[in-house]
Amino acid sequence: MYQIQNKTLKSKFLQLKYGYQEFVMHPSGCLYWPSQNTLLVADVHFGKVEHFRKNGSALPSQVGLENFKKLNLVLNEFQPKELIFLGDLFHSAQNKDWDRFTVWVGRQKVKMTLIVGNHDIIPPYRFEDLGIKVLPELVDGDLFLTHHPEKREGFFNICGHLHPGYRLRGEGRQQLKLSCFYKKPYQLVLPAFGAFTGHFLIEPEADEDVFVVSEDLVLSIK
Repeated sequence: MYQIQNKTLKSKFLQLKYGYQEFVMHPSGCLYWPSQNTLLVADVHFGKVEHFRKNGSALPSQVGLENFKKLNLVLNEFQPKELIFLGDLFHSAQNKDWDRFTVWVGRQKVKMTLIVGNHDIIPPYRFEDLGIKVLPELVDGDLFLTHHPEKREGFFNICGHLHPGYRLRGEGRQQLKLSCFYKKPYQLVLPAFGAFTGHFLIEPEADEDVFVVSEDLVLSIK
């Protein structure tokens, strides 16, 4: 079973407890694991903006820099000993963002692990040369971390891939699409961390929960 605990509005986040484990859902879309002093991030998609620019899309290159700024902010806030990327760290083949990423990694002191996603087509040794450990999945007790959502008897899955979002409806035709954490009884899907990723809109079932993220809050829909 899991429990949700609201913090004060000033604290900006929501706590999720599963068994003896506690996690912090942050407005950035990252998940902090206090007992392991570890930060989990899904679907950064470095290089996506440069990939589209290379193929003719009129996107400002500054958009791609937002992911670096956002990561720096959450790393400074939590000061984790480990940063685990839940797949789709890099969107495509190497491009200008790979050079930026290489420089960024070289400036970090945090241990990094990549759980490979479907977009991670750069050879693993390229990441390993930067000191990033590369794994297909990671198991810790009854928790297992993957990129694609998976169901495994007796385990709780933390993953990414879906880019979950939720449509908030207001009066008349007003609506707002927000990224969200998507909680099933056996699984938590993280929102896409990247700035240029889109949403897969969620219609939760009765036993599921959605926690939308705004600029400075995480809010339960129920």
